[in-house]
Amino acid sequence: MKKARVYQHAGCSTCRNALKFLDQRNVEYEKIPIVDTPPTRAELKKMLAAQGGNVKKLLNTSGELYRSMKIAEKLPMMSEAEIIDLLAANGKLIKRPFVFAGDVGLVGFREEEWKKVF
Repeated sequence: MKKARVYQHAGCSTCRNALKFLDQRNVEYEKIPIVDTPPTRAELKKMLAAQGGNVKKLLNTSGELYRSMKIAEKLPMMSEAEIIDLLAANGKLIKRPFVFAGDVGLVGFREEEWKKVF
């Protein structure tokens, strides 16, 4: 398997758990700080497709920024392109960890799902 690309945030306990999971399985990965280096528009579109087109699966709905920007209220009026642009410009709005492993895209850490990939 190709080296996984893991967009993560150092202060995120879910990310730390995901990295520990990968370490225990000796999975090679590249850690990318999601706030400093958000995924590209192309990566976001690829992940959106991997998530069945459900844009809400890409959003960090429990984040402070999501609430302060009132994204939940704005979301119904936003186009997919506008949402992708917003996420590409602001890593804090993206659910993490945000991972590509070969052709597989994973958002968030659900161990049962990850066991199928790693």
